[in-house]
Amino acid sequence: MSCDFFVPMCVGDLVKSGGINQYVVQDVVSPKQLPHHLSKFKAALRSQGPMCILEHFDTGYSVLQQCRSVDLGVKEDTLELLVQVVSGLAASLPALLVSTSFPAAERKENLNAVKMSVYLLCKLTETFESDSYRQSILTAPGKGGKKGKGGGEGLLQWDSEREKVLQALVQLLQLDIRSLWSLSLVEEEFISCVTCCCYKLLENPTISHVKSKPTRDCIIHLLGVLIKKYNHLLGASVKVIQLLQHFEQLSSVFAQAVSVWSTEYGVRAIIGEVIREIGQRSSEELAREASGVKAFSSFIAELGALVPELMIPNISVLITHLEGESHTMRVAVCEVLGEILVRVLCGDGLDESGKADRDRFFDTLQEHLHDTHSHVRARVLQVYARIVNSKALPLCKYSEVMELAVGRLMDKSINAVKSAIQLLAAFIAHNPYSCKLSSADLKKPLEKETNKLREMKEKLEGKAPVVIIKASELWAAMEPELLVTVRAELEPTRDAEEEDGDVEEDKEAEDEDRATAVKVAQFLRVNKYRNAVRLCIRAHGCFPESEMFASLATLTPETLMDTLALIFKGSDEDASELSQNLPPTPQKEAAAEEEDGELKKQEMLVQYLKDTETFALQVERAISVINAMLYWKTTSVVLEAVQFCVTVCEFSIANSVIGVRKMLPLVWSTDAAIKDGVVQAYRRLYLNPQGDTIRLKAHTLVDSLSELMVDASLGTIQCLEEIVQEFFGSGSHLQSTVVQVLWERFTGKRETSGLQRRAAVLLLGMAARAEREVVLSNLDTLCSVALGEKVTEDFLLARDAVLTTCSVTDHVRQSKGAPFRLPQDHQLFTCLTQAIAEGVVMEDPYWQSFMEQAVRLLYFLAESPDQLCSRLLQRSARLLLDQIAEGGEVNKDASQMQDGSQESSEQGEHVNCVCLAQLLSLCGCVAFWQVSHLERSVSAELRRRRGETEERQEKEKVPPSKATQAANESAMEEELGMMGASAEDTEAELIRKICETELLAEENLLSAFLPLLVRVCSSPGRYSHPQLTTAACLALSQYMMISPSVCEENIRLMFTVLERSALPVVRANGMIALGDLTVRFPNILEPWTHNLYARLSDEVPSVRQTAVTVLTQLVLKDVLKVKGQVSEVAVLLIDPEAHITSLALNFFNELASKDNAIYNLLPDIISRLSDPERGMTSEDFNTIMKQLFSYITKERQTESLVEKLCQRFRTAKTERQWCDLAVSLSLLSMCERGFKRLQECWECYSDKLTEPGVYQPLLSITAKLRRGAKVQFKAQVDEFEKRLTAVHTRGLENVESPEMDEENPKGGGSSEKTVARTPLPTRGRARTKRGQAKPSVSGCGDDSFVTPQKSCKSKKPVITFSSDEEEEEEEEEEEEDDDEDAVMAECETPKVTTPIARTSRRARLRN
Repeated sequence: MSCDFFVPMCVGDLVKSGGINQYVVQDVVSPKQLPHHLSKFKAALRSQGPMCILEHFDTGYSVLQQCRSVDLGVKEDTLELLVQVVSGLAASLPALLVSTSFPAAERKENLNAVKMSVYLLCKLTETFESDSYRQSILTAPGKGGKKGKGGGEGLLQWDSEREKVLQALVQLLQLDIRSLWSLSLVEEEFISCVTCCCYKLLENPTISHVKSKPTRDCIIHLLGVLIKKYNHLLGASVKVIQLLQHFEQLSSVFAQAVSVWSTEYGVRAIIGEVIREIGQRSSEELAREASGVKAFSSFIAELGALVPELMIPNISVLITHLEGESHTMRVAVCEVLGEILVRVLCGDGLDESGKADRDRFFDTLQEHLHDTHSHVRARVLQVYARIVNSKALPLCKYSEVMELAVGRLMDKSINAVKSAIQLLAAFIAHNPYSCKLSSADLKKPLEKETNKLREMKEKLEGKAPVVIIKASELWAAMEPELLVTVRAELEPTRDAEEEDGDVEEDKEAEDEDRATAVKVAQFLRVNKYRNAVRLCIRAHGCFPESEMFASLATLTPETLMDTLALIFKGSDEDASELSQNLPPTPQKEAAAEEEDGELKKQEMLVQYLKDTETFALQVERAISVINAMLYWKTTSVVLEAVQFCVTVCEFSIANSVIGVRKMLPLVWSTDAAIKDGVVQAYRRLYLNPQGDTIRLKAHTLVDSLSELMVDASLGTIQCLEEIVQEFFGSGSHLQSTVVQVLWERFTGKRETSGLQRRAAVLLLGMAARAEREVVLSNLDTLCSVALGEKVTEDFLLARDAVLTTCSVTDHVRQSKGAPFRLPQDHQLFTCLTQAIAEGVVMEDPYWQSFMEQAVRLLYFLAESPDQLCSRLLQRSARLLLDQIAEGGEVNKDASQMQDGSQESSEQGEHVNCVCLAQLLSLCGCVAFWQVSHLERSVSAELRRRRGETEERQEKEKVPPSKATQAANESAMEEELGMMGASAEDTEAELIRKICETELLAEENLLSAFLPLLVRVCSSPGRYSHPQLTTAACLALSQYMMISPSVCEENIRLMFTVLERSALPVVRANGMIALGDLTVRFPNILEPWTHNLYARLSDEVPSVRQTAVTVLTQLVLKDVLKVKGQVSEVAVLLIDPEAHITSLALNFFNELASKDNAIYNLLPDIISRLSDPERGMTSEDFNTIMKQLFSYITKERQTESLVEKLCQRFRTAKTERQWCDLAVSLSLLSMCERGFKRLQECWECYSDKLTEPGVYQPLLSITAKLRRGAKVQFKAQVDEFEKRLTAVHTRGLENVESPEMDEENPKGGGSSEKTVARTPLPTRGRARTKRGQAKPSVSGCGDDSFVTPQKSCKSKKPVITFSSDEEEEEEEEEEEEDDDEDAVMAECETPKVTTPIARTSRRARLRN
């Protein structure tokens, strides 16, 4: 071929006439003739090799130009031929390129062949890629997962073919084919042809997928060859930026590509070019390119992770983006800094420059822990977590970063909080201080080492106390040796020999005689006598007139010795001055260095302990914050907090068990993720023990669980049961060994403490919940060890053994068959009754809890438990009477009392109050469980037997024919339904009748103790023993659970005790008992509701806490109707006790979930809290109202409340009430509709605007409304604000005008008339009954107190917000009738045994 082939800019250029010797396509083959020409092409390839492309280029060009009309098979064959040509050229060219004799014509032919084949291959590849992408769109799954219609089956293999094309190009271009061009200058069009093909392939959306990795790697390597050998550096950097702007998915691809080009191909400049292009983009450009910003940030972050060391020279360009508005770019730069700090600027081998860069990067990261965007804060915290996990954080930064991380726990962003928790967990897991962090344990060592350091410093500073040897003493010691030296120096023969001596100071000219004397003395101090003598002799020649050396005019040993003595000893001042200038001896220098080294070591130790203590304190502070997050509503935060608690516990940090126990109740969470997280956490901490053998693992497991149960509350133990039960139900290979170890500990085969024995028996009970035989098969052992002869020595162990035994009863598992019970004469019940009876006459503080669990077990597990308990009561009472009769222990305290029984009164004996209290407790417990037994066990057994009878009768019936069965089917269903309901009612009526008539009949032993209980409770002055009073009141409340009659007879007495008892525990128990009675007999307790709410203001915090807990349960379970008394709960929102405040807050949070509950109560709450006689401060009122108004979120509720509160301005009589109403309005989330309602009610509050307390809150409403308001609405707000200000400054009478009246036509007349009498709007009138305030009620004084009245109390003249004065006449008459009913009700004592009548209920609701 004599002409040259030039790579065209477009395909059509090759058919046009070109320049001189330029190749032009002569014949474009038609699609029909292409298969024939391809066959010739293929034959030529086999015979001639790759150079056949010079003759058959037109065939390939024809396929390329007519690709849309050519068959797919033809295009595939052409592609295959071109790949073979390029591969053939790659194989044949190396030999020619290294040849010394390479003719120009052959070089030209090979160059044309290379350009032709590469051009056709690249262009055809682009065509295939476009067709493939178009086909993938057509066949993409649509709605419903159905694929679109379309052909293109032949393109399915394009992925593999594409890889072959790229491999062939890589093989060819890796050769040094530049020598084919003249002067080795490769034309730009040829390079662009290949690179455009590569970038076209990169635009494929699936190029970043895992399946495209081979193709992706080939493209990267091909571009790398072009960048390195063919000067494509600038083009590649520009193309990378352009593609990143348009294809976000290419960020990871180009990050990998740039890292490969810079490392494997050594083109490091590519990083600088790309980073510079990104760094030069302004914030405005980035703001316009949302997708581009994401791609840039992802590219930077991934590139930093791949080649962090190469990012350092260009980091200054990126840091400018930290001040930009794009938070994604800030995140990317921070991640790059993190990678550099982790992998480059770490370790102790950094030079000063590296350390400076490291510190600067850390400072930058710390600044962005306070970034304005939450995503940046969260990612920076994650970067720090990676740094800490990699142990790349310098020790000096630990305390500072730790403090910042603890502060981020208060972040508003959930992601930032989670990241902060993860960072703190990393700090603990990789802390460089200690494996066990406890500030309490570190305090003593720190004090000890600090004192030691102080002593060492004082010792070094106070060297003066060291004994100083006087100069005269030293002179006397050195005088003999010095005299010998003087005589030797004065000998004539020595003068010539020592003329050139080694005395350095002899060669120096002395300026002063005094300085020379000092040097002489120094020589004498260090035993250099000859130097001192020579210097002294020379000094006389230099200073003949000096007083010190004047005696040396006659040089004799005596005069020289006198001169030396004068210089050495001298005066006291001279001696001190000389001593200061003397050098230390070598021994002293070594001692000083050793002391300095010890001091530095001690200082380092003290600093280490200080840093450790600071770190431990920060960890403990973080623990207290994160423990509170365990009950957040965000699941992800709770899971992070759980993992943190696990990490903290594994490192034995102080108070770590608190968090582990606190998260235990989460096993009851309704969120499956949280429950599973807690279970996994406990499994990791306690149920996956470490050990070499199975038995060692079992011991470790039991030890860890026992430690958790020490001092655990009942709630904690119940939660732990769920974990242990799951472990024993999971089929673990440790189960049998663990059970064996537990029994060994319980029985005392191994020496264990009492706490460990109790923990072991409780764990056995938990295991028995999953497998009953664990305890049931060893019941005799349980009785003999815990309930045997030594039971009275350890009632706690006995109680826990009883709890364990309860785990085998039917009450802890679902059982459909006959109930599992043991006979009365079983050893278990014999031991239990004996232990209970003997404990009655003992004064053991743990007997009470044992007795309660034992009686419960009797009713759960024994046959006919009522007979057992009857005999138990007889035996216990007889033991107490025997103790009295035998002259037992007499109470000598002031609280001693006489027995209330007839026998004791007659005999005049005294009884032990504690023993009597225990007997009464036993009676109450038996009464309670007897009722429970009837209503649960007996009732369930009756239902079971009835079901079996009906099933048996159904089987015994003759099966009817199909026709009869079809005809009577509906009738039978109705009959069976009625029969079932009737039978259940009959059974329930039977149980009620037994409770009402039989349980307290004269022949029943329980009835004998009821008069004694009433007498003790009604005479607190006579029976003043605290334990006796507590037991009697609790037992009486349990008796009242038996029947309505007993409850009605004693309800007044119970409320008297609740009001008047001086013992907080009695009032708290009474509150709990009355709450239970309210659930059981709601009609009887309903008139006494006010007295229950009164305990919310009790002076003792424990009583208030109990009251709010009980009332929360009653209200939320709809046992008590929610009324205005809820204001007493609202007052607890400002209680000084934080726990009570949280309970009150939880009450309103739960109440808010009920529809409109808080909205309906708010007006009454405001009325009661604004009562002047209550004396609540405005700050407290604002705090309460702010919390309550936060639950009002609906616009309609806000609008209605605005109207109601405005109407109450009319009847408010004091300035304080006006202010409270205005503050309440300002706390509402005011909307546009609410603002309009506020304008409509102008007349209600306009005359109060002169008061600052009214004006300022209303003014704040306008400020809130103005934020983000539309222009039109903003104008209305501004007009209203001007009106408010005008009335406030000048008064209403000076502002109101006819124009204002026209603007407010609803006002109807002048303001004075409106204020005097303005009919209420229809909305307000419809809700007057619910919204209006009622007269406040307060209790009577102690002097007039006889017994607490029910909710109807005598009225006191208080100022209310009632709108009765503005009601119309019909409503006034109706209210007067209601008031009469209320007054009548006050004169009566409520004795309600049936549902309350409608009229009296209305009267109570109004009060």
